[in-house]
Amino acid sequence: MRKLTEIRWHGRGGQGAKTAALLLADVAFNTGKHVQGFPEYGPERMGAPITAYDRISDTQIRVHSNIYEPDFVVVVDDTLLHSVDVTKGLKKDGAILVNTLKTKEEIIPLLNGYEGQVYIIDAHKVSMETLGKYFPNTPLLAAIVKVSELMEEDVFLREMEASLKHKFAKKPEVLEGNMKALKMAFQEVH
Repeated sequence: MRKLTEIRWHGRGGQGAKTAALLLADVAFNTGKHVQGFPEYGPERMGAPITAYDRISDTQIRVHSNIYEPDFVVVVDDTLLHSVDVTKGLKKDGAILVNTLKTKEEIIPLLNGYEGQVYIIDAHKVSMETLGKYFPNTPLLAAIVKVSELMEEDVFLREMEASLKHKFAKKPEVLEGNMKALKMAFQEVH
């Protein structure tokens, strides 16, 4: 892992980008990392574009600002590719992960000439098959861990299970579906 990894999430209100960023920070913290996970809001309404951020480091994080030159970008909703410059500041040695039904070849022309790695996942398919509802943030969490190599898959799954057991203590059936979604996402990211 890099000494400091910065991730920027682009989604729409209600899609779980903020929750995913906070969960990733929580899981990384539980593995001994220094973390920051926070959202940035514009108009606070369902469907409005939102941005969330993660900083994960082996050492103390001394910067406290938005992330302007991320190592990785996660796009929760591919319709944002038409209205938001999701690749702005994205490092060429990083990568972008897009939740989409489109092929990588269809996505690349929408990335403003970005020359780094491009990954795609159909988080809709994963969440419908494992959760029965569309929650793109769960599969995207596993996908960005795989793409960024933030931590080993087994460590991530163990920590996510512990976090979700606590979060859904009164809804154990939710835990099983989320764990299936995470495992499937590791296989589905391309």
